[in-house]
Amino acid sequence: MSRGVWIRFFLVLGLLVGCVALAINVKPNLGLDLKGGAQFVFEADGTEQTPATAENVDKTLQVLRGRVDALGVAESTVIRQGENRILVELPGVTSDEEAQEAEERIGSTAKLTIHEVLNTAQPDAEPSKKDNLVLPSDQGDTLEVGPTVIQGDEITGASAVQRDQSVEWVVAIDFSGKGGDTWADITGKAACNPSGDPKRRIAIVLDGEIISSPEVNTGVGCEVGIRGGSTDITGSFTSEDAKDLAALIQGGALPLELTAISDRLVGPSLGAAAIDASIEAGIIGIALTGLFIIIVYRLVGFAATIALASYALLAYAMLVGLGSTLTLPGLAGFVLAIGMAIDANVLVFERAREEYVAYPSAGLRRALAVGFNKAWSAIIDSNVTTLLAAGLLFFLGSGPIKGFGVTLTIGVIASMVSALIIARVLCDLAVANKPIARRPAISGLSHLGRVRTWLDRKDPQLMKHRRTWLGISAAALVVAVAGIATQGLQLGVEFTGGRQLDYSVSKDISVDQAREAVAEAGFPEAVVQTADTADFTVRTGTISNEEEQQIEAELEKVGGEVDKVDDQQIGAALGEQLRNNAIIAFGVAFLAQLLYLAIRFKWTFGLAAVLAMAHDVILVVGLFAWLQKPIDGIFLAAAMTIVGLSVNDTVVVFDRIRERWWASKPDDDFMDISNKAAVETIPRTVNTGLGAMFILAALAVLGGDSLQDFAIALLVGLVVGTFSSVYVATPLLTYMQPKWPMSRVKKERVERAPEDSGAVV
Repeated sequence: MSRGVWIRFFLVLGLLVGCVALAINVKPNLGLDLKGGAQFVFEADGTEQTPATAENVDKTLQVLRGRVDALGVAESTVIRQGENRILVELPGVTSDEEAQEAEERIGSTAKLTIHEVLNTAQPDAEPSKKDNLVLPSDQGDTLEVGPTVIQGDEITGASAVQRDQSVEWVVAIDFSGKGGDTWADITGKAACNPSGDPKRRIAIVLDGEIISSPEVNTGVGCEVGIRGGSTDITGSFTSEDAKDLAALIQGGALPLELTAISDRLVGPSLGAAAIDASIEAGIIGIALTGLFIIIVYRLVGFAATIALASYALLAYAMLVGLGSTLTLPGLAGFVLAIGMAIDANVLVFERAREEYVAYPSAGLRRALAVGFNKAWSAIIDSNVTTLLAAGLLFFLGSGPIKGFGVTLTIGVIASMVSALIIARVLCDLAVANKPIARRPAISGLSHLGRVRTWLDRKDPQLMKHRRTWLGISAAALVVAVAGIATQGLQLGVEFTGGRQLDYSVSKDISVDQAREAVAEAGFPEAVVQTADTADFTVRTGTISNEEEQQIEAELEKVGGEVDKVDDQQIGAALGEQLRNNAIIAFGVAFLAQLLYLAIRFKWTFGLAAVLAMAHDVILVVGLFAWLQKPIDGIFLAAAMTIVGLSVNDTVVVFDRIRERWWASKPDDDFMDISNKAAVETIPRTVNTGLGAMFILAALAVLGGDSLQDFAIALLVGLVVGTFSSVYVATPLLTYMQPKWPMSRVKKERVERAPEDSGAVV
């Protein structure tokens, strides 16, 4: 066995040890559904100039959302409640001290203004003019400042930075065009005064307090000023002070002043039983998947299963290392990403089988090396397209869309490390010994497998029936669109808003018992949590008073006397702006994937893949419309995952088509080549699909109501995505090829053999 294999093994071992240390020493940030958190209600106070209308409250809500994001709390909720109230929920904030600090930072007025300094003054002096102010400064003296010259809304950005390797922190401010021009004017005017003159200073005022009054630098010319549209606030800031101030300035001034009328700590929105059931489902699903891979691929399958187990450790370590928030859909997403790691291993093993059957005398190590080499492009292309979508969802999305982008990115990166690095090292160790070389059947690479052997013998001509497949897909789309049009979408409370009810009961009952009672009343989708100001808070969609009485009646059966403490109408957590951001993120992600595939393949390949992807999502949405299943935040996560699964599957087929086309003869027909490529990828599709289905089936059966719809959506999406890769994307491509042909010219690559193996890698 080569020295290089052992070096790579110990590097992998060191990586896993580091992940274990990170996992043990850093606690995860748990979402509101897993751990609970703080819940605040603010009331907006209007003025004659700015009344507290729903429109102005919504503007204030957007500013608040920016402040909450600046706190670094992921998966938070900011929604309008009634006409002039705003509900804010922060997961992981579980102590009174943390809640009070968060409340002050979120609800602060944070009115930032910039003023010219006119002179020093006595602390109790009156201003010389009506619009002037006399304020204590950050430098210990008292200044008289002129009227506001730059408003807070003329500041476009603020961040805490250290300049030129200095240990001192400053707050860097960027101005709008108008604000930048004014800043240049007032600093140019101040620069005309001698050093030490108070008129050479500029006052930056936050909430009526001078937080910085720097003197204009001597290098600034009179009537020239500081140009460029940016400046720094100095003031002996600590790192934390600078970041806090930057967050407030970045949040901007609130259109309306807020008064905190309620703050409380709430328990997890999912019960302990549901969480335990979901973890149990994940473990069972992973175990069944590992067993399946071992049965199919034997020794290398066992090595891949160990690598899959390391995936969980890698993903968790990355999650806590980045400080991301872990939610139940996020957990399910991580479990599902195992399917992508399985796919990479299956691709390699199928390629390695082909190589060993063609050249058995070259040995198992060479077959495995060639398998990794030939599968590399498909693995990279499929994962890069998913990462593109994840990155765009993070940068363009908001709230849960942004959180899902982070989760998806972590899952994909961890799956690639697991499949391409850890699995490769373990598989190398598994086949690089003489006993296995003498008995290659043990390795699992010595034959093509029953499915592939049967397909090679039958040689089905799938593409000859391409009109039939596209006709079936078109008919399915018509049914799906008809369901959406006639049945409508059963939008969840995140999209529609609804009602929040607080109850106290006379008996001591658990939140799981309360949740079951609400479900018995006919509202299984309702969110039920514990609260410190009432026994339970129930959030549901828009319901009538009679339906609310049904909830009370069911609670009375288990909790005795019921007292309704509060009853509020709430807005949509996934409001109009969030929905628009989600649509934009989806659209740009589609275009980015199309562009990437156009560059890596040809634009016809990208268009066929994106059309198949849209086909898959529409069919799943249509099915949920016919079944009247809720379209909520969890379904949104499922839809985004289906997009990744669909393009991942299609890219694998397209990669094989491209490879065969480049190696074909001038008189070879593209449709025959596409047919052959599609048939050759079926074993990979079957094995990958079954592996992922074990996990999803376990989640559907054992994951509880909270994850059942999520798992069903993904199961349907997996089946539809697998179908569309061969029967939608590939036929579409065969129709486009004659009109816009792909070149047969392949870019030459320099290929290097691994040490001591003589193999192509």
